[in-house]
Amino acid sequence: MPRRSFPLQGRMRWLFLGLVLLLVLFLFAYLLECTPPADVSLVLPGLGGESYGKEYYQALLQEQEEHHLSRAASLKRQIAQLKQELQQMSEKLKDLQDRKEGLRVQGLAETKDQVPGDLLEFLHSQIDKAEVNTGARLPSEYALVPFESFNSGKVYQLEMGLTRHPEEKPVRKDRRDELVEVIEAALDVINNPDEEDGQEDDVPMQRQAYTESHFTEGLYRTERDKGTLYELFFAKEDSDNFRHVTLFRPFGPLMKVRSTSVETSGVVINIIVPLAGRTDAFSQFLHNFREVCIKHDREVHLTVVYFGQEGLREVKSYLEKMSREETFSNYTLIPVDEEFSRGRGLDIGARAWKKGDVLMFFCDVDIYFTRDYLNTCLLHTAPTAAPSPSVSN
Repeated sequence: MPRRSFPLQGRMRWLFLGLVLLLVLFLFAYLLECTPPADVSLVLPGLGGESYGKEYYQALLQEQEEHHLSRAASLKRQIAQLKQELQQMSEKLKDLQDRKEGLRVQGLAETKDQVPGDLLEFLHSQIDKAEVNTGARLPSEYALVPFESFNSGKVYQLEMGLTRHPEEKPVRKDRRDELVEVIEAALDVINNPDEEDGQEDDVPMQRQAYTESHFTEGLYRTERDKGTLYELFFAKEDSDNFRHVTLFRPFGPLMKVRSTSVETSGVVINIIVPLAGRTDAFSQFLHNFREVCIKHDREVHLTVVYFGQEGLREVKSYLEKMSREETFSNYTLIPVDEEFSRGRGLDIGARAWKKGDVLMFFCDVDIYFTRDYLNTCLLHTAPTAAPSPSVSN
């Protein structure tokens, strides 16, 4: 039985393989019969199935290439035209900037050269009316127009009253632009002096250009029927020589009034302090006096008018200690056996000075001052016509 089953299995395999081949041939014949004929018109482009030759495609490519070349040439022409227009606009802008700079530098000269004679005479008459060179008699203190002080970043006003802070920061844009213009005009006056300023013989080291960083402070006031008067001060670092420039705007362009040199190195400041008791406050005062006056400028003199005997020995020891440590002897202690009176003490201290012209600073033991404040006192005071000393309070 097992031997007969092997030939039977082999025949079944061949029979099954033949059936599979027959089925595949049947499917292949069916596909050949049912597939639709190919459309020849889809093989090559053209109407009615007609095909184009090589020349057609070459002509088509050449036409496309000419179109692109024409477009590129047009774009190149437009770029060249735009570059030319940009260069022309740049030249015009540079010309305008040069003209503006020239007008700024020559503004004062233009006022002198180009303004008609009648107008120039009127503008100068406005300067005379504005008390630039000489003062005018006023009916009362209410008719006085006060100055306002300013520096590079702040304006200190006097007409704000007690309800608002007198310091304006930041400065309004319109006022900031005005003050920047004034500072630039003053710098031009200093750096380009006229013959009338008397600076042609200065040595080169003294003629170094001033910049905005050298501006220390300024004053200005505006009178409604005349114009605005500006007083500006410039100084270089570690220098006692100040440049003082006065400008006036008579409701028109700025006009230079004068440019002078202010020398402060030879001016002695006599600080007069009335005192009675309060030795601790006096010790603090001497500490600030050392830092501001002795260590930076020894052209100062301290006059202490002391009332009474209580605390006098302690005050005297403070002064002697300062004299030893700082090798400073420019001080005077005046004991007065009277009841304290500030006005009386200031009068005694002022009359005690016998060494010639001096700037007197009437001070109090509680006042904290700086070197900048002392410079302000030096810049805004002048010796009186009489031999008595000038006074700053």
